[in-house]
Amino acid sequence: MSVTRAGEFGLIARVTARLGSGPAALLGPGDDAAVVHAPDARVVASTDVLVDGRHFRRDWASAVDVGHRAAAANLADIAAMGAVPTALLVALCMPPDLDVQWAEGLADGLGAEAAKVGASVVGGDMSASPTLTIAVTALGDLDGRDPVVRSGARAGDVVALAGRLGYAAAGHTILSRGFRSPKVLVEAYRRPEVPYGAGPQAARLGATAMIDISDGLIADLGHIAAASRVRIDLLGSAFEIPTQMRDAAHALGVDPYAWVFGGGDDHAIAATFPEDQPLPAGWRRIGHVVHGSGVTVDGRPYPGPAGWDHFR
Repeated sequence: MSVTRAGEFGLIARVTARLGSGPAALLGPGDDAAVVHAPDARVVASTDVLVDGRHFRRDWASAVDVGHRAAAANLADIAAMGAVPTALLVALCMPPDLDVQWAEGLADGLGAEAAKVGASVVGGDMSASPTLTIAVTALGDLDGRDPVVRSGARAGDVVALAGRLGYAAAGHTILSRGFRSPKVLVEAYRRPEVPYGAGPQAARLGATAMIDISDGLIADLGHIAAASRVRIDLLGSAFEIPTQMRDAAHALGVDPYAWVFGGGDDHAIAATFPEDQPLPAGWRRIGHVVHGSGVTVDGRPYPGPAGWDHFR
């Protein structure tokens, strides 16, 4: 059944019936607006958009996969501010001939990813469009803490990482070459494994700056370096290439470090900590903050691509 045949309100009913309700949702879908509990009295908000053929391909990932990816991209931004995600708002623009089951699968993926952090989809909008487009807004709560911003890094700080790098970028390359394995890399592209709890954990333990690695490690750490007016020097020895990634890179004729340093979509979280602050569990040291500008690897500029640019 196409979405045209189901009709706008029929589709809304089908989709909302598949969505759970998180503890912060005082009033979910069904009224002119949702009501979300905000005990901190400050709301952290982030928006991301995914366009068919640009940010995902339906022949590479199922509707459920795309739902997980769309939710993860936004929930990770909330976590990287040191906040706890509470709710998602989703706007879906779709071709009239889109199968209803695809929209239902998308809802399943969105709801399942949000449920990992106790959040839920509380509302949104739908419209007809020649290009399938998914816009997600995530909300979060700071639990009484100050947000961890990009401008707080200071010379002498340690740079640390929670999560993995290069997996999703490797999966993207594998899929673009027409292959479907190794599965661990392809699945990382389809459904990123985000260390959501690491953001609030780092905030509680004194992180001075933090960012979600969505566009590439070099590019995203460059935002911290620019905002903090410092240089970030990465330790090349801190980045070991897993065996399956190394083998895939060799087979495809790719430098695996291009995936690790320039690939995004794994949504690891990078943060800076005072040098005398023990790193929290789940974090590993990958570099340090020094005087200067930009991002270097072992004191030298990285020669490869820094990361994703939407208009390049």
